[in-house]
Amino acid sequence: MKNILICTFVLLFVACAEQKTQTPSETAKVVAQSFFTKDKSKLKTHTTEEGYASLVSILDMIPETNETITVDILDEKVEGEATWVKYSTSYDGKPGIFKLVQENGKWKVDYNGPRDKGPF
Repeated sequence: MKNILICTFVLLFVACAEQKTQTPSETAKVVAQSFFTKDKSKLKTHTTEEGYASLVSILDMIPETNETITVDILDEKVEGEATWVKYSTSYDGKPGIFKLVQENGKWKVDYNGPRDKGPF
């Protein structure tokens, strides 16, 4: 009986410790904030390999800021296996668009090539 009780508590602890999968909008918000604050480790976690390479290539052109960056999600559309998120930031105010795909069960920002026609 004691073993069953211990196993139940361990199972309950493991089940509650699972991380919640972020939505495409939540992922886009994290990527935009980490991009403008130049947090490369967080950026790499939430992007595909191609998406990370694309964002890092222009990261050095962004001036440093000590301000807190706020991100507003303007729209989200699903097209096939990709989700497109339109956002604006307090950094520049101009809307941006991320293309997100699922990789290993998690939403990640992918490279948005010139031939990719999003819904916005």
